Amino acid sequence: MSEGAGMEADIEAANRELADARSTGKPCPPLRGRLLPEGDVESAYHVQQLQARAWQGRGERRVGAKIGLTSRAVQETFGVFQPDFGMLTDAMAVGDGVEVPIDRLLQPRVEAEIAFVLDKDLADPQITTVDLIRAVDHVLPAIEIVDSRIAGWDISIVDTVADNASSGLFVLGTTPRRLADVDLRLCGMVLEHAGEPVSVGAGAACLGNPLHAVAWLASTLARAGDPLRAGDVVLSGALGPMVPVTPGAAYEARISGLGSVRTCFSGGGNR
Repeated sequence: MSEGAGMEADIEAANRELADARSTGKPCPPLRGRLLPEGDVESAYHVQQLQARAWQGRGERRVGAKIGLTSRAVQETFGVFQPDFGMLTDAMAVGDGVEVPIDRLLQPRVEAEIAFVLDKDLADPQITTVDLIRAVDHVLPAIEIVDSRIAGWDISIVDTVADNASSGLFVLGTTPRRLADVDLRLCGMVLEHAGEPVSVGAGAACLGNPLHAVAWLASTLARAGDPLRAGDVVLSGALGPMVPVTPGAAYEARISGLGSVRTCFSGGGNR
């Protein structure tokens, strides 16, 4: 078997293991160094694309994208110097305050983010800040319920990219705001559980400003020939540390200038 054919087989094997983990609820071992070479982000994105095609093939609709690794500290941990991204589908969307069955997920964690909703396509790789501002219809408070199909969250950049940037579900608030009405860099965030703060942060924690993260994603996807489109939702990255989910718990994120968003989880049980 040629080297190229061997890599293709490993990509297919990684895709199968992640799909099996999703369907059985049993996480798989790390992919790096076993099926995917350490640091081979390109192959990891190929795995991600195979999963996306499978979801769309069974009727899921792409509704946007999520950005990960927007914290400089987290980037240094993984030894990378840019964010990563994954696809959002309609099957991942959960209503504000709607209970999430905990057994839909394997190892869920929550983080508060700012969601951007576009009303224009962003097809030019040389996007400017003005282009982006003009393309944003409104922003919303959001909770991303991140998850990992890799056992014990033992992930590298390769593992998380292959696993659709450790995506799970997402919850959008219902208080749209215009960009002109929000200071994205300075807006403070508190994520609460049982009335107590469990994560705090601000817009500056997301690449210095969430707009920077969305601009990076827009340029990256435009270069790849799969640009962000009008109507897309973009989760721009965490404003503070992510928090492991406790079954039966409720979490509320408050972001200054944007309002709040809430999610809660069932008490658990067998898949």
